[in-house]
Amino acid sequence: MIERDDLRAAVAAGTITEAQAARLIALSEERQGVRAVMRPSDEPFELFRGLNEIFIVVGLTILTVGWFSVGVVLFEGPGSLATGFVIQAVVGLVIIAALARYFTLKRRMVAPSIALAVLTGLSLLQLGFSLSEMLKFSFQHRFLLTSALCAGGLLVFWGVFRVPFTLALIGAATLAFCFAFSLANGAALMDLPNAFFLSAEGPFALITVVLGLVALAFALAFDLSDPHRVTRRSANGFWLHVVAAPAIVNTVAMTLLVDESLIANTLLLVFLLVIALFAIVIDRRSFLMAGAGYAVALSVIVLEEGSAVVILLLGLGLVILGAKWEAIRGRVLTGLPSFPGKDRLPPWTATVSEG
Repeated sequence: MIERDDLRAAVAAGTITEAQAARLIALSEERQGVRAVMRPSDEPFELFRGLNEIFIVVGLTILTVGWFSVGVVLFEGPGSLATGFVIQAVVGLVIIAALARYFTLKRRMVAPSIALAVLTGLSLLQLGFSLSEMLKFSFQHRFLLTSALCAGGLLVFWGVFRVPFTLALIGAATLAFCFAFSLANGAALMDLPNAFFLSAEGPFALITVVLGLVALAFALAFDLSDPHRVTRRSANGFWLHVVAAPAIVNTVAMTLLVDESLIANTLLLVFLLVIALFAIVIDRRSFLMAGAGYAVALSVIVLEEGSAVVILLLGLGLVILGAKWEAIRGRVLTGLPSFPGKDRLPPWTATVSEG
């Protein structure tokens, strides 16, 4: 049986290329099932494949800094800077598309693809702000145009190159667009933390919850279509869970944390337990981790010195779940009655007993 070390040796000897080796590994894992080649307690997660990808990302970062610096030098001047930045952003997007065609579609590299998605978002930001400056827009309309360009442009990038990480950026841009739309239509954002309380008068808390639920719905659709986590759909679901968890936890946790009553603290504990149970059922540590991490940040901001106990309990809960995840999940799902989609969840019968 050919192992990864054999493929690396073949690449080093020039027998096959790195891209061919990556495709062979991907094909092998698809045929065997990712869960068959991973530890039972693992959740598929990949940011890079080897040091060469990190090397390329460093190169892309330096290239971007140089590209932006050249634009500042070439288009220096109060009258031409905005126009020049628009031209530079458009040209930059074309270059990024060409690079993505090579690194993403041809080489199937992970880290460079993520970097190119981020650079696409930055170029769209540059384009939006520069266009707004040229058109002399107000702050609200600059925010609206820029966020709309980012959301739309990133959606096109994902549609063409299918980089899963792009969905997280699309979620953030969509949230920004909804906020910008509310501001442009007269909503006031006087006090940033208080604007996200469910009891606040503005629409921002409701927008956050709704978008979080929409992201969660799409994430679950991807997950249920790939219960064994062997295709790109699983990675799409992963990044949508990373977006959904903070958005949902945001309004509920902030609203409950600011109220120091026993009822509010009890409701917060129940809410976090429900989030943990849901994450266990769908087998997504990413959902729980993003939500818990955000809850820690919120408790520090809102409760300040009183956040110590909350952080202690959250940390203890995460450690216990991490150590006993598969055993807990097996018992929970075995005890739950049948419900729609249960048969399309990641397998759990083999996880009841720990090895």
